[in-house]
Amino acid sequence: MPRNRTEDDPKASLRGRAATINDIARLAGVSKKTVSRIINRSPLVRADTREKVETLMREVGYVPDPMARGLAFRRSFLIGMIYDNPTAQYIVDIQYGALDALRDSGFELVVHPCDSRNPNYVDGVRRFVQQQKLHGVMLVPRVSEDQAMADMLAEVGCRYARIASVLLDNPERMVVTHDRDGAAEVADYLQSLGHRDVAMITGPATYRSAIERTLGFVGALERRGIELPKSRLVEAGYTFESGVAAAEKLLAGKKRPTAIFCGNDEMAAGVYRVALRTGIQIPKQLSVVGYDDSPLASRLWPPLTSVRRDTRDTGRMAAAMLLQTDGAPRPLSSVRPHLVIRDSCQPPA
Repeated sequence: MPRNRTEDDPKASLRGRAATINDIARLAGVSKKTVSRIINRSPLVRADTREKVETLMREVGYVPDPMARGLAFRRSFLIGMIYDNPTAQYIVDIQYGALDALRDSGFELVVHPCDSRNPNYVDGVRRFVQQQKLHGVMLVPRVSEDQAMADMLAEVGCRYARIASVLLDNPERMVVTHDRDGAAEVADYLQSLGHRDVAMITGPATYRSAIERTLGFVGALERRGIELPKSRLVEAGYTFESGVAAAEKLLAGKKRPTAIFCGNDEMAAGVYRVALRTGIQIPKQLSVVGYDDSPLASRLWPPLTSVRRDTRDTGRMAAAMLLQTDGAPRPLSSVRPHLVIRDSCQPPA
């Protein structure tokens, strides 16, 4: 008796029509639930099964139904916080602010650190978002500055809020911190004290915040007729250790700057370490200014003059933004920086 053609090639039964998820399950010899998990990138599937099913889907040209996929990707009561930032206190303050907004809302916060230097980090975040079925995502600098990340979240249909120093997206998705304005205020203050030979330790050039703070500081100095030489601008890594290394460069020569502006308080603490080790008195021989006004600023001696931006309020705004689902247009959320003057600066000797 001749064999049926479909018995020799089961895929022949699909000729002339589009494959369904039931067809994929039958041909692969797995359950429909397993196929659904593979479509939605669930980790609860063996690697060999995943490869077999994905190969089959490619062979028969199967395209998941968007509506069915949307139903499978049900939202949870979880808000994600994605970050790649070396400043621990900043991350903690953002978390506290987010928790303030989520209190009594029924939502919980899930924190996901990542390495934005990894070429596959966006795909890693995609898997995290889909596995957790997140209601929304807070993007913290430097991750928030990556347009590829925002594009991926829009692609998978996950709402997001970006925290950044400048407007990078639609206003209803942004909390803007206006870092350039804070740095300009530092330049104006140091100049008002009489400092003209000043230096800056900036953050990594890959961070938009570092770029904005540098532009704000240098631009304000230029408006007052003060040029910042390249030798007085040192890039560091927003860490204490990198602040130490940068300060060693700036304070090694006989002609030292009379004031140093640091892109965050951690690096300013590094300047304090080098000044103490080399016998340079702050503020008598060297004025120092930080950025963030973290708890560290008031604990240093002398207490550090620093730019305050309410980081906790920034996190609260971003999380609250994700809870609003009415679709109504909203004005841009902003956190305005301002200089907190303490005892680390005085007129140059």
